[in-house]
Amino acid sequence: MSPTGGVAAARDLAGLVRGAVLRPGDDGYDAARAVWNGRVDRRPLLVVRAAGAPDVSAAITYARRQDIELSVRSTGHNVTGWAVSDGGLTLDLSGLRGVRIDPKRRLATVEPGVLWGQFDGEAQAAGLATTGGRISTTGVAGLTLGGGYGWLMRSHGLAADNLVRLDLVTADSVARTVSATENPDLFWGVRGGGGNFGVATSLQFRLHPVGPRVTGGAAFYPAGELRRVMRWYRDFMAQAPDELSAQCNVLRMPPAPFIDADLHGRLVVAIAVCHVGPAERAERDLAPMRALGPPLVHGIRTMRYTSLQRLYDMAGRFGPCVYGRSGHLPALSDAAIEALAEHASRIRSTESIVMISPLGGAVARVGELDTAVSHRSAAFNCAVDAVWNEPAEAQASIRWVERTWAALRPFQAGVYVNELGDEGPERVEEAYHPEAWQRLRALKRRYDPSNVFHLNQNVPPAD
Repeated sequence: MSPTGGVAAARDLAGLVRGAVLRPGDDGYDAARAVWNGRVDRRPLLVVRAAGAPDVSAAITYARRQDIELSVRSTGHNVTGWAVSDGGLTLDLSGLRGVRIDPKRRLATVEPGVLWGQFDGEAQAAGLATTGGRISTTGVAGLTLGGGYGWLMRSHGLAADNLVRLDLVTADSVARTVSATENPDLFWGVRGGGGNFGVATSLQFRLHPVGPRVTGGAAFYPAGELRRVMRWYRDFMAQAPDELSAQCNVLRMPPAPFIDADLHGRLVVAIAVCHVGPAERAERDLAPMRALGPPLVHGIRTMRYTSLQRLYDMAGRFGPCVYGRSGHLPALSDAAIEALAEHASRIRSTESIVMISPLGGAVARVGELDTAVSHRSAAFNCAVDAVWNEPAEAQASIRWVERTWAALRPFQAGVYVNELGDEGPERVEEAYHPEAWQRLRALKRRYDPSNVFHLNQNVPPAD
């Protein structure tokens, strides 16, 4: 569409929606097209800042009738940046930030622009929580529809497992209530199928008693101990109770105020934990860590759950460039540990990381085909992420990720869809059980046969 056509389209849309319609150069346009990954710089022809569900329906109708590419931006916190269409229409939901907590029924109802930090704060005021992203600036809607990994998943399941109902506007612009009893086929698909089936305008979650204080933080060990720490971690998690989730991460010590300056930039292996049980039980369950010897830095203590949820917030700031690979590990074998030890040790910046997260517990107790989320029986998820700020670092950073991932690929089976980059349709299919994939494609054919919602980890309609 030409710039002149863009003016006319903006005028037409302004008569159809209550929210603002923005074009390049308008106040708020750059904020509405911003995404987390600094590698992405896309410029939509139009942005509709939705003021409610009717605006969502109107924008979808307009894009479909005018044959304009549509993207949906809840918060922009995704590595691909597909929340923004280059030259199309971006539906921006970031202004929809309502949260309602029902402490008696232990339910939370939230709008799609809500961030996990806001959600956690509102729920914790009632001593409640549900599984949410480990970075407080992550959006609730996008993380949940892709499955939703987080600190609480071993004790309370994935974010998607705690989704009770949602309001969804499908490609035909119809607003539908979706739950186990209303449109149950869609309810199955949206729990893991991402944004392939429509735009969520409201989500309701089951809440659980959590906090307000938990045991959390991290202990950092010398990189020379990497193999020993990883083997210990593998055996430790095999016996860990559901209340405990622990990650094993390889990184360079960040210039944080609680870290001595002479350790800044030093390569380390870290055990990061969250234990949601009583402090005395957490102390007992974490006692085996003493076998690792004294850490360089010991930062595990009782803290507010909301503080633990901000532990990785430096990684959530918008602007730095990010490139990563991720996949599930059915087991953390000695051979996989050896591959990690060889390649992870070449990590370049204090913002890059290799992160191993456990599944198990409540995640594995949900049937493989009960939701679209697949690979529930995997032992671990492994993510290799390079982060840089200077353009000169791009090539070497990407090369480090690719070499590390090539070494890990033989040990990997399946992938968490929320951590996929722009890796092609075969890799998207790898995120799902074969039967789930066919079922998702059939749902896509029914609810979005023209693939209106294709700027995502796309499920193509069945032939």
